[in-house]
Amino acid sequence: MKESVFFLLILPFVLQLKAQPANCEFKQPVITIHFGAGNVRDLNTDVSGNYERIPGSCPNDGYYSYTPYTSDCFGDQWFTLNEDHTPGDISGNMMMVNSSHKIGTFFSITLNGLKGGTTYEFALWLMNVCKISSPCPFPLLPNITILLQTQAGKSVAQFGTGEVVRREEPKWTRYTAFFTTPPSETTLTLIMINNNPGGCGNDFALDDITFRECIKPTPLVKTIPVTIPPAKQSPVTLKPLPKKPTPVPVTSKPVTEQIIKPKQDSPKYSTPELKPVPPVLPPAPRILTTRENILVKQIETEAGEIRINLYDNGEIDGDTVSIYHNNVQLVAHARLSQKPISLRIAVDPAHPHHELIMVAENLGSIPPNTSLMIITAGTRRYEVFISSSEQKNAKVIFDLKE
Repeated sequence: MKESVFFLLILPFVLQLKAQPANCEFKQPVITIHFGAGNVRDLNTDVSGNYERIPGSCPNDGYYSYTPYTSDCFGDQWFTLNEDHTPGDISGNMMMVNSSHKIGTFFSITLNGLKGGTTYEFALWLMNVCKISSPCPFPLLPNITILLQTQAGKSVAQFGTGEVVRREEPKWTRYTAFFTTPPSETTLTLIMINNNPGGCGNDFALDDITFRECIKPTPLVKTIPVTIPPAKQSPVTLKPLPKKPTPVPVTSKPVTEQIIKPKQDSPKYSTPELKPVPPVLPPAPRILTTRENILVKQIETEAGEIRINLYDNGEIDGDTVSIYHNNVQLVAHARLSQKPISLRIAVDPAHPHHELIMVAENLGSIPPNTSLMIITAGTRRYEVFISSSEQKNAKVIFDLKE
């Protein structure tokens, strides 16, 4: 049974996430967040106005809840879950998030009692609760960035889950990362941000955030055999080998109000590695948050320059558009015609993710506002037909191929 003191968490990181260190042995989890059982107090200390906690098992857009189950949510468009992720947990809660139409923070907590200069494994379990069978022509998927900051707001670490895909059946997925704490920081802030706005397909469950210390095994001391020479030979004086210092066991300070709940991970679950992500996008302007942003094309490409030309599609009827790149306006109130609006974007490891959003500023004389986008990425050429209105924007995403 979960108790009310479940809320502590320690997550120290450095700037670069790495694969599992060589010869790493794990201690039992020292911190576990499993969202309690029953009506517990809220974990969040500072979330944006885009999210709010409510009771119940089927929160609406922009809300989250702590619930042990779901049942017949939104006309059975969500999976029915009879329990949370924690094995053997009676009436234990998971965090259920129905994404807001505005991108923002859905989880934030202050972390105390860190150990400096120590390597850890961070892990959490996620599930997209939207069924593939749900009517959803342009699904938006959860894409979560996890940040660690000092109390002064300085970035300590940043990584992301990538898109959390929908599946045929309910399935929890474990995400992990390895990191080392800075030597002097003892208090950090953990922030989780959903980078995609709410819509069909962008709802998820979160549970069992754990923190395990990685320690190096003590090296074995080999015994060196000594051969005694025959008696007729000159005697050999054996000098004792210098004693090696006795390894000092590593101890951890007890952290108050912690719940340590070790458990074996089921082999049927996949364990993706969390990946470094670019800085969080700046706040979206109102025109992007008050309209639905429909994903019309997502392209993976090699590093290099992408060339984009935007034309009016069909009869020239006075359509005008504005174009936003990663929430920053590049083109304002430009008229579509047979002469292209041209853009160039550099895709490289330092800038792996790009979002272009076309906003209809008017609908011309023949609604809706339509255009043709010609994209040249390396040796590939794409033709994308864009349609936007006063209610819907059109989004194209470019990602660096791994």
